[in-house]
Amino acid sequence: MAMLTRRRMLHALTTTPLLAAAAVGVRAHSAAGTQATPDGAYGAGTLPSGIRSRLVPGVNGITMHVLEAGHETPGRPGLLLVHGFPELGYSWRKVMLPLAAAGFHVMAPDQRGYGRSGGTDVHFDDDLAPFSTLNRVRDMMALVHALGHREVASVVGHDFGSPVAAWCALTRPDVFRAVVMMSAPFGGTARLPFNTANTAPPPAAPAPDMDAGLAALAPPRKHYQTYYTTREANENMWKAPQGLQAFLRAYYHAKSADWPGNAPHPLSANTPEQFALLPRYYVMDKDKGMADQVAADMPTAAQIAACQWLPDRELAVYAGEYGRTGFQGGLQSYRVGRVPRLSAELTLFAGRTIDVPATFISGKSDWGVFQRAGSFESMQKSACTNFRGAHLVDGAGHWVQQEQPAKVAELVLQFVRGVRV
Repeated sequence: MAMLTRRRMLHALTTTPLLAAAAVGVRAHSAAGTQATPDGAYGAGTLPSGIRSRLVPGVNGITMHVLEAGHETPGRPGLLLVHGFPELGYSWRKVMLPLAAAGFHVMAPDQRGYGRSGGTDVHFDDDLAPFSTLNRVRDMMALVHALGHREVASVVGHDFGSPVAAWCALTRPDVFRAVVMMSAPFGGTARLPFNTANTAPPPAAPAPDMDAGLAALAPPRKHYQTYYTTREANENMWKAPQGLQAFLRAYYHAKSADWPGNAPHPLSANTPEQFALLPRYYVMDKDKGMADQVAADMPTAAQIAACQWLPDRELAVYAGEYGRTGFQGGLQSYRVGRVPRLSAELTLFAGRTIDVPATFISGKSDWGVFQRAGSFESMQKSACTNFRGAHLVDGAGHWVQQEQPAKVAELVLQFVRGVRV
């Protein structure tokens, strides 16, 4: 008998009856060649009626879980929605039906390493290549084709899904005909050294060591993306001292418009001193894990009860999925940029711009817009040659499509309709 991995053993010990029923249900194939999850399994009964959940095998080597709306009518133009961290395809549940009602086939997958998609049974020392930026583009390409589209009207990406969407549009503009980036600006591609064979290059200034600079502050700090590359990050969040659901509640609350500390503004430079102005969920205390860092930002019982954009039964969906899988599948992507053979792949596109129509949407209370000085401006001035405007939504922080879904749906439709005229 094959030995159980630690994660599979934990899954076997902690799976609820609902998840057990789902595990049985997802093994049943439908006539269309996909695997259908049973009604109510994914989302625990919180998915709006009209959104279906299914598993699609053979997507770039994995089975991918996807939510769909507007699937009943063949031939509709497609909209692909790509979530971030720590989120799921479920994060788009509130905007999918309005987009479908406007005539689109709306597709919202769990990205590789998340939720019910492949790549979740992954460990820190596993190969990072499946989680590279270009392989995520291949994932999105394969899924779109598997669902019957040779192109989509737009790809929409939030948080970590924003650079995935940007690279989809940059590398395959024939498939991804427009792009909506949300919460994470795309500052552009790398530039290769030029004419160095004919002209002596100027002496290179040593690259600043941001980690060392942050550690030297008083009190010492560290960047959350550096923390997410560490071996201990997954265990700290998955086995959070306060419990997984309480950790997620504090994390989502701290990055939302509900947290009064979110009053973002541009940074003047990418220096440790400027980075220290960012909230602790971005530039952490050096001696804390993320679960410990956000514990102080846990909302009160009254605040939780008043949170209409993420009530407890919806938060429990995230806790249930991450409780099964842990966070490592999502964290792997934060490590890719530190692997030269994987980051070097992107130099193939050095100097390329996003030339399809592009727009940006974020919450007005979202520090993600400004967490790296210059990116927001570069996205509009140079990284995109057909930029159609940036929108900062009132009453929303980082989770803009959940906090203000009606406004986000309106902005996406306004953009896509304008592109298609």
